[in-house]
Amino acid sequence: MLVKLIKHLGNLVFFIKKLMKSKKILLLEKILHFMAVAVLKRHKPKIVAITGSVGKTSTKTAVFQVLSAKFAVRENQKNYNNEIGIPLTILGCESGGNNLLAWFGVVLKWLWVLLWPQYPEILVLELGVDRPGDMAYFMSFVVPTVAIVTNVSASHLEFFASVEKIAKEKSVLVKALPENSFAILNLDDELVAKMSNLTNAQVLTFGLNQDATVNVSNLIYNYQGEKPDGLSFKLNYAGKNIPIRLKHILAGHSVYAALAAVTTGIVFKMNLVEIAQALEELKAPTGRMNLVAGMGGSYILDDTYNASPVSAKAALETLAQLQAKRKIAVLGDMLELGKESEAGHLEVLKKALQNEVDLVLLMGDRMKLAMEEFAKEGLPTAKIMHFENHQAVISTLQNMLKAGDFVLVKGSQGMRMEKIVAGILAQPKESEKLLCRQAKKWLQIPYSKP
Repeated sequence: MLVKLIKHLGNLVFFIKKLMKSKKILLLEKILHFMAVAVLKRHKPKIVAITGSVGKTSTKTAVFQVLSAKFAVRENQKNYNNEIGIPLTILGCESGGNNLLAWFGVVLKWLWVLLWPQYPEILVLELGVDRPGDMAYFMSFVVPTVAIVTNVSASHLEFFASVEKIAKEKSVLVKALPENSFAILNLDDELVAKMSNLTNAQVLTFGLNQDATVNVSNLIYNYQGEKPDGLSFKLNYAGKNIPIRLKHILAGHSVYAALAAVTTGIVFKMNLVEIAQALEELKAPTGRMNLVAGMGGSYILDDTYNASPVSAKAALETLAQLQAKRKIAVLGDMLELGKESEAGHLEVLKKALQNEVDLVLLMGDRMKLAMEEFAKEGLPTAKIMHFENHQAVISTLQNMLKAGDFVLVKGSQGMRMEKIVAGILAQPKESEKLLCRQAKKWLQIPYSKP
């Protein structure tokens, strides 16, 4: 063991010297790649790898919630789902940023991890793929025991020519699976379902489709008075039915994350009762359809972490299902849609009005174009308002919100829509705990119109 460690350290020193000379991030990736490989070879954890256009983080959170009820599990923290973040997750370290001393600390932690016998039994890794070749890079050092594909849709189209090419990139994960591993696929998504033909691994499916290995029926929204109180549904698997309650989950589409987690638990030989008990305490990550108290007795559906046409329409569908005195949708631009941008924004705007939203507040140039196109088509725009900045939206909401109003706030990361949520919270001092992007680093970044 000591001989191997000395060899690893010698190789690492060589890489660091090259890094200091070149100052290229690519070499940092190579160093972290090398360190991650060494740790994986040393401890041989089982790996659950998750990809998809939307819902990756919610699925990762649900899988972690289930598996950690029985096993020692580690998941990505923060946004550590890229070429640097995945190795850091494997090492159990935070980024050193621009601090050379902090990176030296990462090296020391790596040496300790190699020496120390204890390590998580399972790693749950969300793999962020937004450019061609990303998944192949991950598969160069990650060997999954389980691969989960949530869906394929028009996210990151700026870097891919079509949705089919996005599917091809995601499918690299499924193709890389060893024979003794498992592919867990969303049967409701046609492009994902087709991936079952690309692997020799055992395939399990999930979805609302009753042909899925794990599926649901009798989905119900629960209430305590006027306030939503989570979801309930019947889980169906192998002829067995068991009631599931998600006390802290509001979005109907979050059921997919729960189903993927159930299927993963089954792979790891957990029984359905154990899984159901674990899911009962599942909470959505910040900025992903969280219900928070708004000013004046209103309720806010905070879905501000990111946005695409698929996730925006799903959020609007949840808003439509809720019992509310008045429904307001605050929608910001959706980014990285490439040539599908104009159609995607118009589609979401139409969905908002089809779902009988009482008022639609828009922010961003792309949403403004969609509103103008909406008017050109002769469609009613009386319920639509456009604003140039966050404060204008906040001031309007502060003057109109009443008890029983439900406000959905949604937009891409670059639109910083969490600023609007912060401006209408019932308890503004709670923003750090309740909202996404509240770290000092984020708060110090001034908004720049994308």
